[in-house]
Amino acid sequence: MRGTGLTLVLVVVVGVLAGSGVTLLLERSLTRILLGVILLGNGVNVLILLGGRSGGAPVVGAGPVERMSDPLPQAMILTAIVITFGLTAFLLAVAYRSWYLTGDDEVEDDLEDRQVAALAARNELAAPDHGGEGPDDDPEQVDPEPLPRRPGPTP
Repeated sequence: MRGTGLTLVLVVVVGVLAGSGVTLLLERSLTRILLGVILLGNGVNVLILLGGRSGGAPVVGAGPVERMSDPLPQAMILTAIVITFGLTAFLLAVAYRSWYLTGDDEVEDDLEDRQVAALAARNELAAPDHGGEGPDDDPEQVDPEPLPRRPGPTP
């Protein structure tokens, strides 16, 4: 009965960390998005930890095999920590660059988001982009002409 209470507490911790992380991810401030990624990553790490068997150190010869903990969740958590650290470093660099350029870390709506919101408010569909305007008329179009080949060595 003692192990069940601890597991229930960890399940609540996973729920609080994941819920707080998702809530912060939905904010417009890059600092809050960064904190949301960290909290969500920690919640997932605790969830992975709950999936493993508890016990002694998984070292051969340290004890009987049936009393050893499962090493796979521990390896997965270490991998998740490295991935979360890399993503955190990237988001921190993006937030710093945004603050350096604009003086604010707020993510703004772009023009296309506002147009889509206005169409949704009027319950209209956006006009489809059939393409074919050419590279000079539409900045999103790619030049259909292939690049000229470099002359190769003549045999």
